[in-house]
Amino acid sequence: MENRDLIECCDLIAVHEDILAKVRREMPDEDTLYNLTELFHVFGDSTRMRILYVLFASEMCVCDIATLLGLTQSAVSHQLRLLKGMRLVKSRREGKTVFYALADDHVKTIINQGLEHVGELPM
Repeated sequence: MENRDLIECCDLIAVHEDILAKVRREMPDEDTLYNLTELFHVFGDSTRMRILYVLFASEMCVCDIATLLGLTQSAVSHQLRLLKGMRLVKSRREGKTVFYALADDHVKTIINQGLEHVGELPM
């Protein structure tokens, strides 16, 4: 059946107004959905995921992250700026060194949920 046929068939199906009303009430607004999409977009880059996973284990400076992941400090700094802009990481200064850590437990939860889901996928 083509999509056009499915749309035409919809006239024959009863609409469940109570379900539609419930979903409309619970549906986030467009701005919220846009922000959620942007959040998941940030998680869609393997370099950023590697950085987040490193920070999941320990607070670190740019130099240590770059060395551990085999990246340039410039590349790590660029990704950390994006992650900080999305409030996924936070920083603190100790003398001349800036240390980065996950912003809060929500980030850990998202990563853990993702790892759990990936572990359930068939190989």
